[in-house]
Amino acid sequence: MRVNKKYSCLPAEEKGIHIINIRAIEDIGYDQHESTLLNSLSKNPDADCKYGLYFRDGKRKVDYILVYHYKKSSAGKTLTRRVHHNDSSARSTKQDQPLPGKGVQLEMGESEPHVDYHEDDKRFRREEYEGNLVEAGLELERDEDTKIHGVGFVKIHAPWNVLCREAEFLKLKMPTKKMYQINQTHGLLKKINSVIQKITEPIQPKVAEHKPQTVKRLSYPFSREKQHLFDLSDRDSFFDSKTRSTIVYEILKRTTCTKAKYSMGITSLLANGVYSAAYPLHDGDYEGENVEPNDRKLLCEEWASYGVFYKYQPIDLVRKYFGEKIGLYFAWLGVYTQMLIPASIVGIIVFLYGCATVDENIPSMEMCDQRNNITMCPLCDRTCSYWKMSSACATARASHLFDNPATVFFSVFMALWAATFMEHWKRKQMRLNYRWDLTGFEEEEDHPRAEYEAKVLEKSLRKEHKHKETDKEKLTWKDRFPAYFTNFVGIIFMVGLTFAIVFGVIIYRISTAAALAISSTPSGRSSVRVTVTATAVIINLVVIIILDEVYGCIARWLTQIEVPKTDKNFEERLIFKAFLLKFVNAYTPIFYVAFFKGRFVGRPGDYVYIFHSFRMEECAPGGCLMELCIQLSIIMLGKQLIQNNLFEIGIPKMKKFIRYMKLKRRRSLDHEEHMKKKQRYEVDYNLEPFAGLTPEYMEMIIQFGFVTLFVASFPLAPLFALLNNIIEIRLDAKKFVTELRRPVAVRAKDIGIWYNILRGIGKLAVIINAFVISFTSDFIPRLVYLYMYSENGTMHGFVNHTLSSFNVSDFQAGTAPNDPMDLGYEVQICRYKDYREPPWSENKYDISKDFWAVLAARLAFVIVFQNLVMFMSDFVDWIIPDIPKDISQQIHKEKVLMVEVFMREEQGKLQMLETWKDKDKRKGENCNNHSPRLSRSHSGSLSSCHSYPLDV
Repeated sequence: MRVNKKYSCLPAEEKGIHIINIRAIEDIGYDQHESTLLNSLSKNPDADCKYGLYFRDGKRKVDYILVYHYKKSSAGKTLTRRVHHNDSSARSTKQDQPLPGKGVQLEMGESEPHVDYHEDDKRFRREEYEGNLVEAGLELERDEDTKIHGVGFVKIHAPWNVLCREAEFLKLKMPTKKMYQINQTHGLLKKINSVIQKITEPIQPKVAEHKPQTVKRLSYPFSREKQHLFDLSDRDSFFDSKTRSTIVYEILKRTTCTKAKYSMGITSLLANGVYSAAYPLHDGDYEGENVEPNDRKLLCEEWASYGVFYKYQPIDLVRKYFGEKIGLYFAWLGVYTQMLIPASIVGIIVFLYGCATVDENIPSMEMCDQRNNITMCPLCDRTCSYWKMSSACATARASHLFDNPATVFFSVFMALWAATFMEHWKRKQMRLNYRWDLTGFEEEEDHPRAEYEAKVLEKSLRKEHKHKETDKEKLTWKDRFPAYFTNFVGIIFMVGLTFAIVFGVIIYRISTAAALAISSTPSGRSSVRVTVTATAVIINLVVIIILDEVYGCIARWLTQIEVPKTDKNFEERLIFKAFLLKFVNAYTPIFYVAFFKGRFVGRPGDYVYIFHSFRMEECAPGGCLMELCIQLSIIMLGKQLIQNNLFEIGIPKMKKFIRYMKLKRRRSLDHEEHMKKKQRYEVDYNLEPFAGLTPEYMEMIIQFGFVTLFVASFPLAPLFALLNNIIEIRLDAKKFVTELRRPVAVRAKDIGIWYNILRGIGKLAVIINAFVISFTSDFIPRLVYLYMYSENGTMHGFVNHTLSSFNVSDFQAGTAPNDPMDLGYEVQICRYKDYREPPWSENKYDISKDFWAVLAARLAFVIVFQNLVMFMSDFVDWIIPDIPKDISQQIHKEKVLMVEVFMREEQGKLQMLETWKDKDKRKGENCNNHSPRLSRSHSGSLSSCHSYPLDV
């Protein structure tokens, strides 16, 4: 029975159909039986197709999968069937005269009582798009008889001629027949390398790709005219699965869905719900009995397992399976983790030095000595009383663990470490580029995004409505101005919100400290500072983690309303916004403690108040560095533990469990479907879609900031980062191999904008550590006292020198302690930490000259430290070449060898041409030597003497 289905345009207000959906199907009709849809699959899956890895014939490999949702008609039959596109000459027929009305009309005995126009719209789009894919040379096979109810799959295979054509278009470098010897080290270096190889052999992954190679195939951009240069003995493996899926994805992106005025590739179809997913297949199962060996299983065993945490990563195999972009991320993460080992060792030594010298630290000994009998001024008005400095002994001793001369050395070391790490990564990147045949690779402009095309279409439609002649439209800054303004206001608001939250935590600290000071128990009063600090840091941590997720969503939304043209532009703008917001979110509380807390307190009798009631909080007698260390350690460790364990492990498992329960509920409705064995594409469809590398990089970049920016206050930061990264590598690997759909392989020669962000953080770290050492720690005041004020050249008397005196009779009315006899005696003079004139001076409570001497020394240290370390970093950058010498020699050798190959080819062509000419000349002479009688009868043969085609 013949079924003609014609589709006509619908008004935009009906069924909520987007303007794109209307334009896509305007004046287009389809004949269902004249399309290239042929039933090719039987009900039971055939083992020859390896359960979805191959087409039904068991010969053609599935390179890509398109997924769509469909609804069953009222008669119980699906709108589309299991089909097979095989004949590129057959096409669906276009109807020139669309029927009036608003629906699909069936020329059958009875009409459908209800038609879902939106579903038909999607179906028509799919049929035309798939027809265009067949025109492009791809082969398709559809399967709707699956265990997932209402979901259909289109399997795509790229035949050999299409792979060759696209490889030439994409300028893919492929290995040729020519092999050459890689330069090997000689003499002492060779012996050292052999010793290192033997030592590191137990920690090398057991994969073929990781073994050191002595020969390498010469690579050259693929060309169909020069196929003889390439080793095509095994065509099935010449293009690996990663390359095949990349080629198919390029075709999917550029193939248009309709003959209307705009192009609509796979990104637009996914955005409009025509297809629900598009992904390449994994190579097979990674666990279970009788699993055939495949790269995915090998990666799971040698990479995505916590049991191999001590081994190197099989980076070449990761690149082979996931592509260069993901391979570079894991290579960078591996280099960063390796470089954290020396930083961790030095940090531990610095910490142990602080532990070893804590009993020899004279300032902390003086603070702990109860014989000094130093009475300190109250920490808050009225409710707080006077207190003994010796009660802060534990804080003073703990501060020395992180505030000692070794931390200055460690700050210089970490600045040089950051510069060395960047140079080491550049060299490693060049080695990978050479190994992966990416030398000379330049990224080409990407296809426009679906949202950009939709915006351009709306703009052109508006101009057409106004009867204006329009050329090819594009979005200008005027079109984007509202989005830019929204971005500016949104970012300012989010930064202001972060500051407001930090300010709220400050109010909490001040008010809680005042409330706990009222406590009648001495133990409660003594633990006020610890309690307030710990609870405030935990509040900060919770807020930071919540805002991290919120800011990530807001950054994506702000980038989407800008409508960047390409995916690369979108990614770079998203990274910039997300990094800015998350950087401010993570480091604002730490910046406050490091540079602002205790700076604007005032003095007894003239304190600075917030809202005329809350006194600004002061640093502990041992300085703010200890509190900075506590803040930094809790935020850093808390972010890593919670985000790794909860967000990266817990949430994906919870999503997987929810999907499993939904599928189980569906299966219970159809027991027959439940009994079928799942195809590979069904299993992969149930995995999480790949969301990009931005979250992975962002997490590591923020950690890199913790390791470098405030390392002067927390020398153990590299150690905790190292422990986290050892787990992080295997966690990410497990996620990519077992929990995510296989991403489309993307070629890349570097890590992109992330490298510039790393360099910026490295430069900023030098400046911040200079200010931390000079203004937050007591390193400079101690040096000034030692060389300017010490009577015997020791630190004896330093604590007394840093404290100023205050006459308690000068308290403002209503601010003096309610219980002045709390210590058991009447206090006349109390002390506070500042450089001010004593009450018996003519200019009492004015800033003393000691303050200006210390300030000058602090500023001088910042200038000297910053310039010296910057110079040393630049010197390291200059002295280490970006390209290793052996790699530059190999690249030059490849160029020379390639020239030789082409010169030999040209010489061969010339020799062949000369040979044909000589043969032609000799045959011509033979023809001329024939007798005149035979010349007429052989006139035809004479002409044939000169008709040899030359195939050079």
